[in-house]
Amino acid sequence: QVQLVESGGGLVQAGGSLRLSCAASGRTFSSYAMGWFRQAPGKEREFVANIDRLGGSTSYADSVKGRFTISRDNAKSTVYLQMNSLKPEDAAVYYCAAAIPQTVISDYYMHWGQGTQVTVSS
Repeated sequence: QVQLVESGGGLVQAGGSLRLSCAASGRTFSSYAMGWFRQAPGKEREFVANIDRLGGSTSYADSVKGRFTISRDNAKSTVYLQMNSLKPEDAAVYYCAAAIPQTVISDYYMHWGQGTQVTVSS
């Protein structure tokens, strides 16, 4: 079992930056690919980014490509999402999740965090 705890959300002005963190419990973190998803009010949850279990492969939603960067530190059992040039449409609850293998399909993620709120003011 893996437990995930996100942090780093908050209120930021458009054009600003935030760095989300997701800390995992357990000793099997490096066995999992990790993903970030988000859900805005009234909208379905959507894929943001993912990274393979060793950090060598990443993928991004077109809407965040070039602005967001996913990374991981297996020694710290933590995955990060660096978000730059934030836009009002990036506002959502952001969730990290763990899957085997790396995938963009949320149904394949077996462990989820509780989410962290990101608010972007215009």
